[in-house]
Amino acid sequence: MVASGDSSLTIGAVIDELKDEFPDLTISKIRFLESRGLVKPPRAASGYRCFRPSDVDRIRYILTAQRDHFWPLKIIQEALDALDRGLEPAGPAARAARPVVPDIPEDDDIPAAASLTEPPPRLRLTAAELSAASGLSQAIIGELTGFGLLTPDDRGHYDGSSVPVARAAAALSSFGIEPRHLRSFRAAADREIGLVQQVVSPIRSRGEDDGRDAAGELLRACLALHAALVRAGLARRS
Repeated sequence: MVASGDSSLTIGAVIDELKDEFPDLTISKIRFLESRGLVKPPRAASGYRCFRPSDVDRIRYILTAQRDHFWPLKIIQEALDALDRGLEPAGPAARAARPVVPDIPEDDDIPAAASLTEPPPRLRLTAAELSAASGLSQAIIGELTGFGLLTPDDRGHYDGSSVPVARAAAALSSFGIEPRHLRSFRAAADREIGLVQQVVSPIRSRGEDDGRDAAGELLRACLALHAALVRAGLARRS
Protein backbone atom coordinates (compact mmCIF):
# COMPACT_ATOMS: atom_id res chain seq x y z
CA MET A 1 0.00 0.00 0.00
CA VAL A 2 1.97 3.01 -1.25
CA ALA A 3 0.41 6.41 -1.75
CA SER A 4 1.65 8.75 -4.44
CA GLY A 5 4.09 11.44 -3.47
CA ASP A 6 6.94 11.50 -0.99
CA SER A 7 6.22 14.63 1.09
CA SER A 8 3.80 14.90 3.99
CA LEU A 9 0.29 16.18 3.40
CA THR A 10 -2.14 18.34 5.29
CA ILE A 11 -5.50 16.89 6.21
CA GLY A 12 -7.08 18.80 3.34
CA ALA A 13 -4.54 17.41 0.90
CA VAL A 14 -5.34 13.91 2.12
CA ILE A 15 -8.99 14.44 1.23
CA ASP A 16 -7.96 15.68 -2.22
CA GLU A 17 -5.78 12.58 -2.61
CA LEU A 18 -8.67 10.23 -1.80
CA LYS A 19 -11.71 12.11 -3.06
CA ASP A 20 -12.01 10.18 -6.32
CA GLU A 21 -12.24 6.88 -4.43
CA PHE A 22 -14.16 8.22 -1.44
CA PRO A 23 -16.13 11.34 -2.41
CA ASP A 24 -17.89 11.47 0.99
CA LEU A 25 -14.64 11.68 2.98
CA THR A 26 -14.52 14.66 5.33
CA ILE A 27 -12.08 16.23 7.75
CA SER A 28 -14.26 15.13 10.65
CA LYS A 29 -14.12 11.51 9.41
CA ILE A 30 -10.32 11.54 9.37
CA ARG A 31 -10.22 13.14 12.82
CA PHE A 32 -12.60 10.46 14.08
CA LEU A 33 -10.30 7.73 12.78
CA GLU A 34 -7.42 9.47 14.51
CA SER A 35 -9.37 9.72 17.78
CA ARG A 36 -9.93 5.96 17.67
CA GLY A 37 -6.21 5.33 17.20
CA LEU A 38 -6.61 3.87 13.72
CA VAL A 39 -4.31 6.45 12.15
CA LYS A 40 -1.60 8.38 13.96
CA PRO A 41 -0.08 11.13 11.82
CA PRO A 42 2.82 13.03 13.41
CA ARG A 43 2.46 16.71 14.09
CA ALA A 44 4.70 19.55 12.99
CA ALA A 45 6.14 22.01 15.48
CA SER A 46 3.22 24.27 14.64
CA GLY A 47 0.79 21.57 15.76
CA TYR A 48 -0.55 20.75 12.29
CA ARG A 49 -0.97 17.11 11.32
CA CYS A 50 1.58 15.85 8.77
CA PHE A 51 0.16 12.87 6.93
CA ARG A 52 2.79 10.60 5.43
CA PRO A 53 2.17 8.39 2.39
CA SER A 54 1.82 5.43 4.79
CA ASP A 55 -0.91 7.33 6.68
CA VAL A 56 -2.79 7.95 3.45
CA ASP A 57 -2.55 4.27 2.57
CA ARG A 58 -3.80 3.38 6.05
CA ILE A 59 -6.83 5.61 5.65
CA ARG A 60 -7.49 4.12 2.22
CA TYR A 61 -7.37 0.62 3.71
CA ILE A 62 -9.80 1.58 6.49
CA LEU A 63 -12.27 3.24 4.15
CA THR A 64 -12.12 0.32 1.70
CA ALA A 65 -12.80 -2.13 4.54
CA GLN A 66 -15.82 -0.13 5.65
CA ARG A 67 -17.24 0.43 2.19
CA ASP A 68 -16.60 -2.95 0.57
CA HIS A 69 -16.62 -5.33 3.55
CA PHE A 70 -18.72 -3.49 6.17
CA TRP A 71 -16.10 -4.23 8.81
CA PRO A 72 -16.66 -2.75 12.27
CA LEU A 73 -13.84 -0.70 13.77
CA LYS A 74 -12.78 -3.56 16.02
CA ILE A 75 -12.12 -5.83 13.04
CA ILE A 76 -10.36 -3.02 11.20
CA GLN A 77 -8.10 -2.41 14.20
CA GLU A 78 -7.21 -6.10 14.31
CA ALA A 79 -6.40 -6.05 10.59
CA LEU A 80 -4.26 -2.93 10.95
CA ASP A 81 -2.41 -4.50 13.85
CA ALA A 82 -1.71 -7.55 11.67
CA LEU A 83 -0.39 -5.31 8.88
CA ASP A 84 1.82 -3.48 11.37
CA ARG A 85 3.25 -6.87 12.41
CA GLY A 86 4.29 -7.66 8.84
CA LEU A 87 1.29 -9.53 7.45
CA GLU A 88 -0.12 -8.37 4.13
CA PRO A 89 -3.50 -8.15 2.36
CA ALA A 90 -4.63 -11.33 0.67
CA GLY A 91 -4.04 -9.88 -2.80
CA PRO A 92 -4.03 -6.70 -4.89
CA ALA A 93 -7.63 -7.30 -5.94
CA ALA A 94 -8.73 -7.44 -2.30
CA ARG A 95 -6.88 -4.53 -0.75
CA ALA A 96 -8.92 -4.66 2.43
CA ALA A 97 -9.10 -8.42 2.72
CA ARG A 98 -8.02 -9.96 6.00
CA PRO A 99 -4.22 -9.90 6.20
CA VAL A 100 -2.38 -13.15 5.65
CA VAL A 101 1.15 -14.36 6.32
CA PRO A 102 3.32 -13.32 3.34
CA ASP A 103 4.65 -15.99 1.04
CA ILE A 104 8.08 -16.96 2.36
CA PRO A 105 9.96 -18.89 -0.32
CA GLU A 106 11.45 -22.27 0.44
CA ASP A 107 15.18 -22.35 1.05
CA ASP A 108 16.73 -23.16 -2.32
CA ASP A 109 20.00 -24.13 -0.65
CA ILE A 110 18.51 -27.30 0.87
CA PRO A 111 19.53 -30.28 -1.31
CA ALA A 112 16.86 -32.00 -3.34
CA ALA A 113 15.30 -35.02 -1.66
CA ALA A 114 16.53 -37.43 -4.34
CA SER A 115 20.13 -36.30 -3.96
CA LEU A 116 20.13 -37.01 -0.22
CA THR A 117 19.68 -40.75 -0.70
CA GLU A 118 22.05 -41.19 -3.63
CA PRO A 119 24.90 -43.56 -2.82
CA PRO A 120 28.29 -41.89 -2.47
CA PRO A 121 30.84 -42.08 -5.31
CA ARG A 122 32.58 -45.46 -5.52
CA LEU A 123 35.86 -44.36 -3.99
CA ARG A 124 38.26 -45.90 -1.55
CA LEU A 125 40.65 -43.22 -0.35
CA THR A 126 43.65 -43.46 1.89
CA ALA A 127 44.05 -40.96 4.67
CA ALA A 128 46.70 -39.21 2.59
CA GLU A 129 44.36 -38.96 -0.42
CA LEU A 130 41.52 -37.65 1.72
CA SER A 131 43.92 -35.14 3.23
CA ALA A 132 44.89 -33.91 -0.24
CA ALA A 133 41.24 -33.71 -1.35
CA SER A 134 40.11 -31.72 1.68
CA GLY A 135 43.15 -29.66 2.63
CA LEU A 136 43.22 -31.15 6.12
CA SER A 137 46.33 -32.65 7.64
CA GLN A 138 46.41 -36.39 8.19
CA ALA A 139 46.50 -35.69 11.90
CA ILE A 140 43.17 -33.86 11.68
CA ILE A 141 41.78 -36.68 9.53
CA GLY A 142 42.73 -38.99 12.37
CA GLU A 143 40.98 -36.78 14.93
CA LEU A 144 37.81 -36.64 12.84
CA THR A 145 37.92 -40.41 12.61
CA GLY A 146 38.38 -40.74 16.34
CA PHE A 147 35.36 -38.53 17.00
CA GLY A 148 33.21 -40.55 14.61
CA LEU A 149 32.81 -37.93 11.88
CA LEU A 150 34.76 -40.06 9.40
CA THR A 151 34.41 -43.84 9.22
CA PRO A 152 37.03 -45.87 7.37
CA ASP A 153 36.48 -49.46 6.33
CA ASP A 154 38.40 -52.38 7.77
CA ARG A 155 41.34 -51.60 5.48
CA GLY A 156 41.49 -47.96 6.57
CA HIS A 157 39.97 -46.60 3.37
CA TYR A 158 37.42 -43.78 3.26
CA ASP A 159 34.49 -43.79 0.84
CA GLY A 160 33.25 -40.90 -1.30
CA SER A 161 30.93 -39.55 1.40
CA SER A 162 33.99 -38.71 3.50
CA VAL A 163 35.16 -36.00 1.09
CA PRO A 164 32.35 -33.46 1.71
CA VAL A 165 32.52 -34.18 5.45
CA ALA A 166 36.26 -33.50 5.51
CA ARG A 167 35.88 -30.38 3.36
CA ALA A 168 33.18 -29.02 5.64
CA ALA A 169 35.43 -29.68 8.63
CA ALA A 170 38.22 -27.85 6.84
CA ALA A 171 35.99 -24.83 6.28
CA LEU A 172 35.05 -24.82 9.97
CA SER A 173 38.67 -25.16 11.00
CA SER A 174 39.41 -21.81 9.34
CA PHE A 175 37.26 -20.29 12.08
CA GLY A 176 39.20 -22.06 14.79
CA ILE A 177 36.67 -24.87 15.21
CA GLU A 178 38.45 -28.10 16.07
CA PRO A 179 37.33 -31.71 15.48
CA ARG A 180 36.39 -32.11 19.13
CA HIS A 181 33.87 -29.31 18.71
CA LEU A 182 32.14 -31.25 15.94
CA ARG A 183 30.99 -34.21 18.00
CA SER A 184 27.56 -32.59 18.47
CA PHE A 185 27.10 -32.63 14.68
CA ARG A 186 27.73 -36.39 14.65
CA ALA A 187 25.26 -36.90 17.49
CA ALA A 188 22.61 -34.74 15.79
CA ALA A 189 23.08 -36.57 12.48
CA ASP A 190 22.72 -39.94 14.22
CA ARG A 191 19.47 -38.82 15.82
CA GLU A 192 18.10 -37.71 12.46
CA ILE A 193 19.18 -40.98 10.86
CA GLY A 194 17.41 -42.89 13.63
CA LEU A 195 14.26 -40.87 13.08
CA VAL A 196 14.36 -41.53 9.34
CA GLN A 197 14.81 -45.26 9.89
CA GLN A 198 11.93 -45.32 12.35
CA VAL A 199 9.60 -43.74 9.79
CA VAL A 200 10.86 -45.58 6.72
CA SER A 201 11.00 -49.11 8.16
CA PRO A 202 7.19 -49.64 8.11
CA ILE A 203 7.09 -48.46 4.48
CA ARG A 204 9.72 -51.00 3.51
CA SER A 205 8.02 -53.76 5.48
CA ARG A 206 4.76 -53.14 3.58
CA GLY A 207 6.64 -53.56 0.32
CA GLU A 208 5.36 -50.24 -1.06
CA ASP A 209 8.86 -49.27 -2.20
CA ASP A 210 12.35 -49.34 -0.84
CA GLY A 211 11.61 -46.25 1.25
CA ARG A 212 14.19 -44.16 -0.55
CA ASP A 213 11.72 -41.47 -1.64
CA ALA A 214 10.29 -41.17 1.86
CA ALA A 215 13.77 -41.09 3.37
CA GLY A 216 14.85 -38.30 1.03
CA GLU A 217 11.79 -36.18 1.76
CA LEU A 218 12.18 -36.72 5.49
CA LEU A 219 15.88 -35.88 5.44
CA ARG A 220 15.19 -32.73 3.44
CA ALA A 221 12.55 -31.68 5.97
CA CYS A 222 15.06 -32.26 8.79
CA LEU A 223 17.64 -30.09 7.05
CA ALA A 224 15.06 -27.37 6.37
CA LEU A 225 14.04 -27.36 10.03
CA HIS A 226 17.67 -27.19 11.15
CA ALA A 227 18.38 -24.24 8.82
CA ALA A 228 15.21 -22.43 9.92
CA LEU A 229 16.03 -22.88 13.61
CA VAL A 230 19.58 -21.60 13.12
CA ARG A 231 18.38 -18.54 11.20
CA ALA A 232 15.71 -17.80 13.80
CA GLY A 233 18.19 -18.16 16.64
CA LEU A 234 20.74 -15.87 14.99
CA ALA A 235 18.05 -13.27 14.27
CA ARG A 236 17.00 -13.21 17.92
CA ARG A 237 20.58 -12.72 19.06
CA SER A 238 21.54 -10.03 16.55
